[in-house]
Amino acid sequence: MTQPPPSGGWPDPASTGQPSSPPADPTLPVSPQPVPQQPAGYDPPTVQYQPTDPYAGTQAAPAPGTAGYPPAGYPPPPQPGYGYPQQPGYGHPQQQTNTLAIVALVLSLVGIGSCITAPIGAIMGHVAMRQIRETGEGGEGMAKAAIIVGWILTGLLALVIIGYVVAIVIAIANSSTA
Repeated sequence: MTQPPPSGGWPDPASTGQPSSPPADPTLPVSPQPVPQQPAGYDPPTVQYQPTDPYAGTQAAPAPGTAGYPPAGYPPPPQPGYGYPQQPGYGHPQQQTNTLAIVALVLSLVGIGSCITAPIGAIMGHVAMRQIRETGEGGEGMAKAAIIVGWILTGLLALVIIGYVVAIVIAIANSSTA
């Protein structure tokens, strides 16, 4: 059997099985945590709120036309951090490029015309890759490009040489039978 709720809309704590507590006053702020009890004789420190002025200690801007202000018709001076060049020592240090990687790429590309420097550039590219792994220098992309271009041109040079040899053998075979 259920009883009607008492006036005020609060259920009886004895019937719900919850511990009894006084009803909350809606005009008071709700505290999620109980306030801890302080020992006797405890005097909490008093802190007075003092607003701070964010402009305290700064100087007022000079009036136009006075010393420290640019003459009329000129733009105002740049603000610190805006427009000033970055000072040396900031940012990431530049990584030094491996010199052998540069030479290898140049020799591989010159191999397009000369054909003999392409394999030299490819071999130097392999040596540069090993140096880059050991020292941590830059230029890995150039060394890879030197290896790729050098070996492709060397392969094309080998095909041209084989083609010449085959053509010479065919020419000798045809001339001796006639």
